[in-house]
Amino acid sequence: MKIALGSDHGGINLKSKVKELLDEKGIEYHDFGPDSTDSVDYPDFAKEVAYGVAKGEYDRGILICGTGIGMSIAANKVKGIRAALCHDVFSAKATRLHNNSNILTMGERVIGSELALEVVRTWLDTEFEGGRHQRRIDKISQLED
Repeated sequence: MKIALGSDHGGINLKSKVKELLDEKGIEYHDFGPDSTDSVDYPDFAKEVAYGVAKGEYDRGILICGTGIGMSIAANKVKGIRAALCHDVFSAKATRLHNNSNILTMGERVIGSELALEVVRTWLDTEFEGGRHQRRIDKISQLED
């Protein structure tokens, strides 16, 4: 598995913890930035991660900002992206099982780091169920046209 990773200045600290988790799990990733807490515009990083996932250069993506909301909105503008904002383990599992989400978004100012890492573990380890859920994913994709 190869992960595209990005944040804004409001998510950089949690992103560093996620990188440590990915290293521990032996999961390859590319960090699209930023590398400092200087103010940046989150859509720029959401765009890079979302296009990388949509083009198939990365299997999935993780985006972190202050709340996760802006990243989710921006990433979901890219055709083929199903970005899910998750701040609990149940939602992280459900969005993989039922929605086949390909980008996880979180808010550093909303979730504690230990819970966030459990959300990431769950999201990475859960596979899409397919079946009846695929029909629904197909209907979502039709909305992109």
